[in-house]
Amino acid sequence: MNFRNIPPVIKNLLIANILIFAAQHLLPLPQPVIMVDGQYARLPYDIVEQYCALWSTHPTELGAAHFKIWQLVTYMFLHANFMHLLFNMFTLWMFGSILEFHWGAKKFFNFYMICGIIAGLTQLVFSSGSAVGASGAIMGLMAAFVYLFPNTPMYVYFIPIPIKAKYVIPAFMAIDLFGIISPSKGDQIGHWAHLGGAAAGFLLVFLGNKMNRKTFY
Repeated sequence: MNFRNIPPVIKNLLIANILIFAAQHLLPLPQPVIMVDGQYARLPYDIVEQYCALWSTHPTELGAAHFKIWQLVTYMFLHANFMHLLFNMFTLWMFGSILEFHWGAKKFFNFYMICGIIAGLTQLVFSSGSAVGASGAIMGLMAAFVYLFPNTPMYVYFIPIPIKAKYVIPAFMAIDLFGIISPSKGDQIGHWAHLGGAAAGFLLVFLGNKMNRKTFY
């Protein structure tokens, strides 16, 4: 990866995500304190996660008290651990760079943010708990990529032969659908956010193509 050849929106998204991850995990940030059975207790997350993660609006959840409207944007820049960040940023660069070169910076940025916000809204409606990560927005990019470039050859993990994008990317979406239908114990993946972002990405490109829209608003 030549950093100088990365398109500007992708470059700035990479920088923002890395800096915020560093703030999350490397700085000694204070943890919220609440009263439990007459005693003060520290919650197992820091102040950045309290204000910037996407908290459930479910009235019986502790997170409902923490939900703020801006979290539909800020949650996209937080990540649970280094591997979460690494996988998302690699995928953002791989698919996002092609789309930004294809669309231009403004259209790409608007598309990315819309997919991420719709992914967050889907997570709020259909799931509970808190959510972090750019995966929902990135799934929107993947859906757009497979619509625009379905026959692009891709290499997947240890499979030694290239497989077309129109087979690979829907397979990832099918994994998320399976994770919703048959959830495994301890699964903390935001499957609903992934599918919401993918649906948003597909619809934006499909409808934009039908209406010959040149930008996303």
